[in-house]
Amino acid sequence: MTAVTELRGVGPRLAERLAKLGIHRVEDLLFHLPLRYQDRTRVVPLGTLQPGMEALVEGEIDHVEVVVRRRRALLVHVSDGTGRLLLRFFHFSRAQQEGLARKGRIRCFGEARRGPACLEIVHPEYSLLDRQAAMTRVEESLHPIYPTTEGISQKVWFNLTTQALERLDTLPDLLPEALAAAHGLPTLHDALRLVHRPPPDIPPSALIEGRHPAQRRLAFEELLAHHLSLARLRRQKRAIAAPPLAGSPELEQGFLETLPFALTGAQQRVCEEIRADLARPRPMLRLVQGDVGSGKTVVAALAALRAVGSGFQAAVMAPTEILAEQHFLKFDEWFSPLGLRVAWLSGSQKAAQRREQMALLADGQAHIAVGTHALFQDEVAFRNLALVIIDEQHRFGVHQRMALRDKGAGADRQPHQLIMTATPIPRTLAMTAYADLDLSVIDELPPGRTPVRTVAIPDSRRAEVVERVARACAEGRQAYWVCTLIEDSEALQCEAAEATWASLTEALPGVRVGLVHGRMKAAEKEAVMQSFKKGDLDLLVATTVIEVGVDVPNASLMVIENAERLGLSQLHQLRGRVGRGSVESACVLMYHPPLSDTARQRLDALRRTTDGFEIARIDLELRGPGEVLGTRQTGSLQFRIADLERDADLVPDIHRAARHLAEADPDCAQALIDRWLGEAEAYGQVG
Repeated sequence: MTAVTELRGVGPRLAERLAKLGIHRVEDLLFHLPLRYQDRTRVVPLGTLQPGMEALVEGEIDHVEVVVRRRRALLVHVSDGTGRLLLRFFHFSRAQQEGLARKGRIRCFGEARRGPACLEIVHPEYSLLDRQAAMTRVEESLHPIYPTTEGISQKVWFNLTTQALERLDTLPDLLPEALAAAHGLPTLHDALRLVHRPPPDIPPSALIEGRHPAQRRLAFEELLAHHLSLARLRRQKRAIAAPPLAGSPELEQGFLETLPFALTGAQQRVCEEIRADLARPRPMLRLVQGDVGSGKTVVAALAALRAVGSGFQAAVMAPTEILAEQHFLKFDEWFSPLGLRVAWLSGSQKAAQRREQMALLADGQAHIAVGTHALFQDEVAFRNLALVIIDEQHRFGVHQRMALRDKGAGADRQPHQLIMTATPIPRTLAMTAYADLDLSVIDELPPGRTPVRTVAIPDSRRAEVVERVARACAEGRQAYWVCTLIEDSEALQCEAAEATWASLTEALPGVRVGLVHGRMKAAEKEAVMQSFKKGDLDLLVATTVIEVGVDVPNASLMVIENAERLGLSQLHQLRGRVGRGSVESACVLMYHPPLSDTARQRLDALRRTTDGFEIARIDLELRGPGEVLGTRQTGSLQFRIADLERDADLVPDIHRAARHLAEADPDCAQALIDRWLGEAEAYGQVG
């Protein structure tokens, strides 16, 4: 279609701003849909206005004045025979003041609020009407409000989309007619006209909820394009060779015999699925989901042994240094007795240590590498990397994951990929977001894990919580006290943790209190964590760095301060640090009232259930798929129209339609992918 620069009013500066939103063509404008709608199709009598109501109103200007109180303001008094209204402007020009002072009739739009004497609208949109134009026509459709960026007003969006709609006939309708008819979906042109300029007889709520047939038509097409893209990427990945890994049964058996526990049935099943994948001469692409404490690390270790036993290297990447360190220490503890060497790479290493570890990887002396994002820096080279294991993959940017995968890529082969997450993803979301991956679920907790009792209490009862910690420690048990984010500052967060540590140390004289936060050196953090694990500390004050990976069976009490500041999945992850032994455990969610509705729903959900999949379902409802999958910052899975929770019922039909379209009309399938994903399709190369 036509470039946006062909439209009236689009010069180089506006084109640059539109490009930031991914809008280059008129077609892109048509798929830039309104966030919400305003009803400007009728003039509302002033006497019927209510506080909080957005409305189009009209009346005579009775009086104009400038007042100087706390702020200088222009006040315009308006009436229409049914009631009065005050228009308040804090920013105004002399010309504006003089124009309004000439009185006459005014039409304006805005949100009515309570004022000292009557309802008022602050900074309304307005136009002055001459006597002959008093019956000027109102808008014929609901007024769209578009997502925007700095420098593009709603007036500009309205103008641009009006011009784009005039060219709508040049946009091809790619969805086969029979397919649209089978699902009761309108044509593309009808759907786009309606969502951009909905007629006034459609309640705005129907559109805001996203359930109107026109929106369903667009969501169906977008989800279909996404699924077609992932299915094609899956086929492309499967066509690339990967080294088949037979492993060493003796090595794996030796490892299993050293473990102080037996694998659960679920762990054994997932290990078999991984072994079958690794034995094939094409890349494994498997996502392993497992709730907190289900034993994903052992599964990853056995997969790594399969690579090492076949004469290759494996790499394990984790999103935070503390989690990566935990993996390194665990793998080193498990693999050193087997004669295997584990390298460690992190951003905080000294240069000499880093060079030494990199040399071990490059010449093959190190069999397994564990680290953070430092693993995929350009200077890191592997001798023969055959397996990439990524923990909590959604926390990494797309390009970071691609860079690590490429470390083991040759002209004719790719490494196998194993992705792990402790954030259970609802099945519908997984089917759509990870359609290019095979899915394994560790749906069984190891024996001996006890349910965690969860309570939520206001911080006014802090003294009771401190007393509870004192009792637990006196009984020989250990506890965590988590300080959550204060604003968006790691420095403030660490200061808060230090202040809490000092106050608890003073309040609990007989309790050995440790402190861990993100600004401590890696060695310091590790020393404190080891002291806590060995039982030399009773209470660990920490920031959310302990969210994942810490395993202390004797810890049976978790206090989370300002729990209302955290998301549901993060709270569930933190709670998973306790309940790892045989003693009954508790999690205290301490909040600062009043709670928002969303915060209340989060805390209620945690009190009701410890089921990670149910938690994930509720989290998806409350936050949306982009945040659950951590894709806000990566550009991946940024649906323009579709909502994976709302449109879940479409997914089975879309899977069938995608299979049919890919076989029957590959050109149409490609056109759909180009329309909806464009350059973003490259993100799917990650796996």
